This record gives sequence, C-alpha cells and structure tokens, in this order.
Amino acid sequence: MPATSAPVPTTTRVVHGTCHHDCPDSCGWQVTVDDGVAVQLRGNAAHPYSAGELCPKVNRFLDRVYSPDRITTPLRRVGAKGEARFEPISWDDALDEIGRRLRAIVDTHGPGAVMPFISAGNQSSIAILFPERFWNRLGAIELTGALCGAVAGAGTASALGTGKALDPVEVRHSKLILLWGTNTRLTNRHLWPFIEAARADGAQVVVIDPIRTITADSADWFVQPLPGTDVALMLGMMHVLVRDGLVDHDWVADHTIGFDELCDHVAEWTPVRAAEVCGIDAADVERLATMYGTIRPAAIRTLIGAEHHEHGAMFFRTLACLPALVGAWRDRGGGFARSVGVWSNELVDGIALMRPDLRPAPRRQVPMVRLAEALDPTSDQPVHALFVIAGNPLVVVPDAEGVRRGLARDDLFTVVHEQFLTDTARYADIVLPATTQIESLDIVPAWGHRWLGWNEPAIDPVGESVSNSDLHRRLARAMGFTDAALHDDDEDVIRSVMPGVDVDELRRTGWVEAPYPADGRPYADGGFPTPSGKVELRSERLAADGHPALPTYLPARESASGDPDLAARHPFALLTPKHHTRFLNSSYSALPKHGPLEGGPFVEMVAEDARRLGLTEGQCAVVWNDRASLEVPVRITTRLRRGVVAIPWGWWSQHHADGRTANALTNPALTDWGGGVAYSDTLVAVRAR
Repeated sequence: MPATSAPVPTTTRVVHGTCHHDCPDSCGWQVTVDDGVAVQLRGNAAHPYSAGELCPKVNRFLDRVYSPDRITTPLRRVGAKGEARFEPISWDDALDEIGRRLRAIVDTHGPGAVMPFISAGNQSSIAILFPERFWNRLGAIELTGALCGAVAGAGTASALGTGKALDPVEVRHSKLILLWGTNTRLTNRHLWPFIEAARADGAQVVVIDPIRTITADSADWFVQPLPGTDVALMLGMMHVLVRDGLVDHDWVADHTIGFDELCDHVAEWTPVRAAEVCGIDAADVERLATMYGTIRPAAIRTLIGAEHHEHGAMFFRTLACLPALVGAWRDRGGGFARSVGVWSNELVDGIALMRPDLRPAPRRQVPMVRLAEALDPTSDQPVHALFVIAGNPLVVVPDAEGVRRGLARDDLFTVVHEQFLTDTARYADIVLPATTQIESLDIVPAWGHRWLGWNEPAIDPVGESVSNSDLHRRLARAMGFTDAALHDDDEDVIRSVMPGVDVDELRRTGWVEAPYPADGRPYADGGFPTPSGKVELRSERLAADGHPALPTYLPARESASGDPDLAARHPFALLTPKHHTRFLNSSYSALPKHGPLEGGPFVEMVAEDARRLGLTEGQCAVVWNDRASLEVPVRITTRLRRGVVAIPWGWWSQHHADGRTANALTNPALTDWGGGVAYSDTLVAVRAR
C-alpha cells in the first residue's frame, strides 16, 4: 500500500468587521480566514441594523482584495501623465522622492501650495481623520465643504441649531412617511424593512423625487416635481397648513420663533403657484399638505441627494421647518430624519483625532468642489503638490475636464494612495499601494444608523500596501517630523479619542450604540440648540450672512439666467443619479464582475423628447454644454419628466467612448451655504452623433 502524506493542519478563524463605504448603512460583516487567506466575506447576522445582509457589491468584496489588477507595490511614472505607464519602486525610494520634492515645494511656494485631497473612499474614523495630524503639522491646504453631506447639515442646523434630528429607524412608529429625495431601497436598503413594518401597521408611504426610482415604484403615492423646485412645494404645503388651520399652534408658540412672519411670507404661495413652479397638479399640493397636517405620527426622511443644487441648504432648512408647524416632534415616529452620523460625535472626539493644535499657522482654505480652479496654473495661488487619498476626483468632482487639465500639468507633483489604477492615479507621479478594509484596524461611524462599528484586520496587508494612517506616519518620517502625535499607534489613538467607551467591549462585540433619547423623541419638549432655544422659522443669523431670513424658493442661476440663448442652446435639465447596485460612487466600476454587469453609461430620456430629437433606443447621442460634450447611448425611459435627462455617474473614463465622464458636464457652482456643489443644476443639449 503506497505511503500517504499526513493532512496539513489548517487554521480557520472568523473575524468581525464593518463596511467602510460612503453609504448610510455601514453593515457589519464577518471574514472567514484560512491560513492567512480570506476565503469568505458575509454579513454578520447579529448586527443590530444590517442583520446579516450585504449589498451585491460588498458580497464580492474579496474580488477586490485579491484582484490581479490591484496595486501592491509603489509605482513611479515613466510615461506622460495620463498614459498610465509606471515602474515599480521600493518604499524607501518613493518616500525619498516624496520628501525631497515636498520640501522643495514648501521652501519655494510655502505649505499653502500643497493640497491633500482626502475623500470618503474609506469613511472609517482613523482612515479619514488621523491623516489630518500630518497635514496640520505641515500647514498644507485645508479643504472646506464637501462633495456631499455638509450642505444637508448646514441647512438643517440653520433651523434646528444642530444636524441632530430623528433616528430614521423611528419611522417604524410612523403613520405617514414622506421619503423626500431619497431612493431608500437602493441607497439605504436596510431602512426599508422598518418602513415595511410601519406599512403593515397602517402607515402610508409617499415618495417625492424628480426621478421615478425603485423606491417610488414601491410607494403608496409618488409625487414628481421638476428638479430643484422642492422648496416651492414645501412653501405651498405651508400655505395650506396655515390656511386650513392644520398648524399645532401650542407647539409653535412654545418652540418656534418667526411664525407670524412665515405666515405672511407663504400667503402668496398658493397651491396653484407652487404647482406651476413644480410642474405638478395643484390638487397634489393640497393633498400632500392635508395628509401631512392630519396624519400622526408623520415623519419626513431625506438623505443627501437634494443638497446638490445651488440652493441645497435652503432645501434642508425649509424641510426642517415643516415638522415644527404640525408639532410632529411631539410624537414617537414624528419629525425629520436625515444623516444620523452627527450622533456618533458623542462617542468619538474628532478634534482629538485631527489635532488642529499641531498647526504652525492657520491653513489656507480651498473649497473641496473647486479642485479644477485650484489646479489651474493661472490662478493666483496655484497648487504645486497634490496628494489624493481615498478618492478619485477625476470622476467625482465637477468640472472634470478642468481637473484633468490640472492633473496633466508637468509642474504639478501628484501622489495617489490607491488600490487600483483609477482615472486619477493614471496622472500620478507616484502611486502608493493602499490596504483594503479587511487589512486595517479602525472604527466606523454610520450616517444611516446609530451603531458605531469596530473593524478588526482579518489578513495581513496584501503585498506592500499600507493603511491611510500608516502612510501618514511614513510621510511624517520622510519630512523629519518627530511630534509624537504623528506616530501614534492606531489602537492607542482609538482608545484616546473614545474616553467614554469601553474599547475592549467594543472590540469584543463589534459595535456600540450612540446615545439617543430612550422614548425616541429628541425634541418633544423643544430644547433646540439655537440662540433662541427654538426652531428658527426666521433666522437672523442667515439674514446677517446675506441669505433669506425665511424659507425662500430661488431658482438656480444656471436655469434662471434670463439668457434666452442659454435656454435655447441647452434646453434639458441633467441629473446624474446613482442607478447602479454593483458599484458605489467610483468604486468597483473597473472590476469585471461589477461594472460590466451594469451595462455601461447611457443617457435616459422620455420617448417624446427622443422622437423630437430623432433619437432611438441604443443610438449614440451627444450630450453637451459649454463645459464639455459626452457621447453615450440613448435609453428610453418612463422614469423622467419631459425636458429632463439623466446620466448615471461613477463610470470611469475607460467606460465612455470619448474618455470623458458625467462630471465633465456638471455645474461646479457652490451651494448657497455649506460648501457643497450644484451638480443637479446643470443644463445640457442633446443631439444625434
């Protein structure tokens, strides 16, 4: 009988972690590891919010971890910028070159010529905030505002004094749920079971959105205003509430200021006027207002999509005033729900993470959305060094072709920390390999629920990849910075910034809940942190800053320019929504089992507009404006209104026939306040190629 070798023992373990994506759900997951190799990643059934379900993209996360296209060693550019020709180099060589060139730029132009562009490709706390210690110490440019999120918080705070609002899971107790400008079933999928449970108990669900989404298809009623007109609809609702005596006068008297002025202001916003602006029936304005004023508890749920208008902060300000008028905050399941990430601030000391005290002087500030302007060599203070971490600005930032021209500058030194050769990385001088989430230690806040998650590294870093925090420790050494805070260990940092949390228990269980009122009613008795202590229906602070003191509808400048030639040349409103389920923002779209399954980019339009332009399904069309042009196939849809077209964003240049992306077209104008961008106030023309 031939000899047989003894079986080789294996070591199998299951490691708990938390999804890091810029998504409201921050799901808990479990990674099964055999002999140091991750062999399975699945949802954690014990997680109090995601309950074991992951989305289609994250179900294939290990494809990303072990992709043959993953960057696993530092790279140096050897071709022209954009050609993506690189040679591998050692970490020592990469850091020597970075340190030498960075010191020369700082010596010649000052630290205000160095821009760190840190985005939310990884929204874990250490990954996104610890790097600020290094940039504070260097004194580099500080990005202000955000591509999304900041405007919603600023608009809400202008009425409530804080971004803290209703925990969205409280809609389980609601009898009326208004999903306003949010595609819950696609982008906040784990909230949907709470909504369905409320419906089973008799709740009605109304979706208000310029696009008929899968969430709209599942609603009891769908209202489809024209893009950017929502504030007019809200003012029409306020008119009806006041006119028909549906205001909770006791709650208003006790907990608001400016009610009389608001009544005078909305008197002219009749349902007919609001309907004309929004492109809907006046009867729908009446019906929506009456439902909201008579059904209790009533909850409004929104997320960040509606902030991408020039008057995005005013959207959130006005929406946050509606619950005050009907006393919705009295009831469990009543009020206004947006991002709840702000509640996690009670658990994590973000200032201690970023250490602004390390700054040698105030940092130069640049709006995040104005990257193209900052990279323009003709600007008053051009950027000479760009570090891109956890982001792909060439795809996600407006005025993408302006960004591309900036990245192509020979005198711009660009370093990109990445897992794949993204559109942005193709223009880098140095590319550094980044770990994935299952290779890093971190804590992960959520902006869709109140559970902060622990993320334990399941495997060693693949190749020579390093985490965001370890990268910045290496950069500190390359620059000769000896400050102890720049070299702190990740676990020590976590313990120091969570003084009120039992970190060992957090590590063992995998999550900790942010504090919230036990009865689910954060403002039942008022207590708003405004200067008045009340909901500010009229805001003197806004008036002092040059904004309307009362909720006010203003059309976007691009669509209301008064230039008849502009309207004639660019007659369509362009939206760039998230249509996809297998990639997120610009992540995953280059992987073979993700992006291609979505079918590629396209332009959606209704049949009537297509016929008028002589376009048919699948035909290639040119979508253009004064910023750029884009060639995409036509998809006929019933999801949109006439005069509105949509191109899903997030596709890389390689997926577009002409190498341009949706954000080549989008409006780079800043929002009214909050430092966001008016992506959705974009006008375009469409023609056959």
